[in-house]
This record gives sequence, C-alpha cells and structure tokens, in this order.
Amino acid sequence: MAGLAQKEKVAVVDYGMGNLRSVWQALVHVGGQCEVTVTADPEAVVAADRVVFPGQGAMPDCMRELEARGLRQAVLDAARCKPFLGICIGLQMLFEHSEEGDVPGLGVFAGKVRRFPAERMLGAQGNKLKVPHMGWNEVTHTRSHPLWNDIDDGARFYFVHSYYVDPVERSFIAGTTDYGIPFTSAVARDNIFAIQCHPEKSAQAGLTLLANFIRWKP
Repeated sequence: MAGLAQKEKVAVVDYGMGNLRSVWQALVHVGGQCEVTVTADPEAVVAADRVVFPGQGAMPDCMRELEARGLRQAVLDAARCKPFLGICIGLQMLFEHSEEGDVPGLGVFAGKVRRFPAERMLGAQGNKLKVPHMGWNEVTHTRSHPLWNDIDDGARFYFVHSYYVDPVERSFIAGTTDYGIPFTSAVARDNIFAIQCHPEKSAQAGLTLLANFIRWKP
C-alpha cells in the first residue's frame, strides 16, 4: 500500500519583528494541504520546501535580531535554492545597504534601500504626501511572472513603509508603484519574489498572490 503523500512545508521566518499571525493565517487560508509554520528555528527553515520572509520595524533592529537568532545563513540558503517570498522589510533586507540606520543588508540583490525624499513627496494636485506611505496603492506589473497570475495590472495592495528599494539591475524589477515618485514595489529573480506591500492585508489580490506562491514551481 502506497504511503500518504508528504505535506509540503512552508516556513514563515520569525526573527521577533512584527506580529506574523496575519501572514500565517493568510497562508493557511490559501495553502490547501501545506503545513504552514511560523518558526525561529534555523533548522526548520532549512528543512522547509518554501520560505516566507516577512517582518516590520526598523532595518537595524531587524538585521540585529536575524543575526542574534542564528537565522541569517538559513535565510541566505533558502534564497539560493527554494521558492522564497520576501514581504515588506523582508524585501528590503535582501539588498546590500539601507539608509535606515546606515546598515548592511543580506546582499542577495545589488542595490540600496532609500528613504522617500521629503522634498519630492507631492501628490498629483501638489498636496504634501505623508511619510510613511500608508494605505492602498496600485502596483504596476513591469514584467510577467507566475505570482501575478489572475491579478490585474494596477491592482491595489496595502502598504506601510518609509523606505523603498533601488535595485542596480533593473531587469529584476517586477512591479512599480507611484507615491510622490515612482518606486520599485516588487522584485523577482529565479526562485525569489519579494514585494514591498503586505499581501496578507491586501484582500483578494493579496490572497491570490500568496496562493500563486504556494503553487509556484520556479
């Protein structure tokens, strides 16, 4: 008699920054038979079939906690070889350096994390835009990608951030958003997709993106 098929394991990396319950709930909702776990155990991240790297807070704190919990190498290994989804600061930490606290990131992507320039934060009517950028905004697809399947170009997602990524290699940009300036809101390369918004808080478009990630076979 054939054994039962092994459940695919999805690890949500917990380095102590942000309440990850909403990410977990959304992934469980769309994940079908997957086993979704929020974990601070590097070995569980290594053993997972898919890895989600979310978080919120200040970049220096996030990098320090990642190191302190021994998760840095497990995250780097996952980013090299398995379906990997970065969310919010989980996108920013993949870059080389951040202006927030003048700290190095993980260096998975070449480029910097920059603060929104106060002098250019003006809306279409000349109104002053607040930083952090908080609320719903459109994401324009700059290239096709399996994680955009069944999501309209220009669909609205929920954002909370004061910094944005500026990739050196422009071909890795998968989505852009306008907030005073046009900025990169999603990047993709090989087995990695990372997005500045919070798909777990972005209604149907966000749930569709997470479902696409669960099915994605890069």
